Amino acid sequence: MPEESCCCCRHKSTPREEGFQQNIQTRLNRAIGQLGGVKAMIDDNRYCGDVLLQLAAAEKAIHRVSELILENHLHTCVVEQVREGNEEVIDEAMDLIRKFGSR
Repeated sequence: MPEESCCCCRHKSTPREEGFQQNIQTRLNRAIGQLGGVKAMIDDNRYCGDVLLQLAAAEKAIHRVSELILENHLHTCVVEQVREGNEEVIDEAMDLIRKFGSR
């Protein structure tokens, strides 16, 4: 498979700002901690309602990270690509908005 078609092989042409990167890392670490807590709750046979509340919190945290990355993507990658004449990136952006916006 060519590198260009593998989404996990592509890199941003402009690095993420340090503050943004740190914000995302902090939020991801929090979500990872919440999921670790859920795992421990399951292992400890905790009350289902409490487990579900923790899962909802982790899901919300992950969704917020997705929103922030999508917004950054639109302001950076999509804008850069459109300026270079690649309007196909708009279709990709719309697919991402549909995927992450419907939650």
